[in-house]
Amino acid sequence: MAIRNIRKEEDPVLRKISKPVDTIDDKIITLLDDMIETMYDADGVGLAAPQVGILKRVIVIDIGEGVIELINPEIIAEDGVQCDNEGCLSLPGITEEVARPRTVKVKGFDRFGNEMIVEGEELLARALCHEIDHLNGILFIDRAEKK
Repeated sequence: MAIRNIRKEEDPVLRKISKPVDTIDDKIITLLDDMIETMYDADGVGLAAPQVGILKRVIVIDIGEGVIELINPEIIAEDGVQCDNEGCLSLPGITEEVARPRTVKVKGFDRFGNEMIVEGEELLARALCHEIDHLNGILFIDRAEKK
């Protein structure tokens, strides 16, 4: 495992759309392991592969309840609205109020290729949406409430 460099806001990779993972191989497993280590080292609650310069649809999240790894995640249901401040490891020192769904259901795959459904509410819903946005080249400041 290794700590990778987190790309910052001016890096063009953060604005690109990530490609689906076709095969879960040793490279993807290493990416997951490195992303987890990088996220913890940076005191984050989530990290998407583009944030470490890899345009693959891979995210990791830990809101304090254990790590969630998702490959090719997609939101399949959402409900409600919550507004709260958000920050991002790629935009250090910036926080903005962002409206997100209160609950989401996300489908994806684990590191073993098993399909999984993650249901999140409140902070987990926010983190899932935030990280999946990264896979689509969207930063939280793009969704910030305009005052």
